[in-house]
Amino acid sequence: MQKILLLEDDTTLGNGIRLALQSPSVQTQLCRTLAQARSALAENGFDLLILDVNLPDGSGLELLEQVRKTSTVPVILLTANDMEMDVVTGLESGADDYITKPFSLAILRARVNAQLRRGTAGKAACFAIDSFTFDFDRMEFRKDGQPIELSKTEQKLLRLLLENRGQTLSRATLVDRVWTDGSEFVDENALSVTVKRLRGKLEDTPSSPRYLKTVYGIGYTWAVK
Repeated sequence: MQKILLLEDDTTLGNGIRLALQSPSVQTQLCRTLAQARSALAENGFDLLILDVNLPDGSGLELLEQVRKTSTVPVILLTANDMEMDVVTGLESGADDYITKPFSLAILRARVNAQLRRGTAGKAACFAIDSFTFDFDRMEFRKDGQPIELSKTEQKLLRLLLENRGQTLSRATLVDRVWTDGSEFVDENALSVTVKRLRGKLEDTPSSPRYLKTVYGIGYTWAVK
């Protein structure tokens, strides 16, 4: 399941876009203010952001600049026809595409699908962080040059956290994305156990983790120093 965050203050337009993009493989969360979008990003991981530029409580460009400090998630800007400087500023700030209003929903769907494909293909499979090297294609994981054995579930959890490092992923999001086969009900205790095992393999002091941190009441994050 791919997840899209849509930030659009126009209720009619926002609902129309959300319905146009919804499918069995795509879930779209609609936010109408910057505050709602920031809260959603703190609780969930997303595969694509669609941001309106002009909002009641600020500008989508503010959120774009904030996101780019920690994430390479694809971002599409929605802008008015006469806001050329918004487009220029947005692209220079790290936006991947922009769509001017009014627009065709068919064109929007095509450009959204292109970004989702690009984002999936472009996700890193190898990470070098401090004393760690994680190569998910070869399934080779090392700390201080020494191999680490990780289960398939631990690998899926670790990769998800690394791809969204610096962002907090909610427990519900992690359960949904790590245990994806849907063959049986999985409660959040399974996540707690997997996190504990992963910390035991990666952290020097598992009881006081430096990397895989708990964000109490929400979920977990791979901390960015």
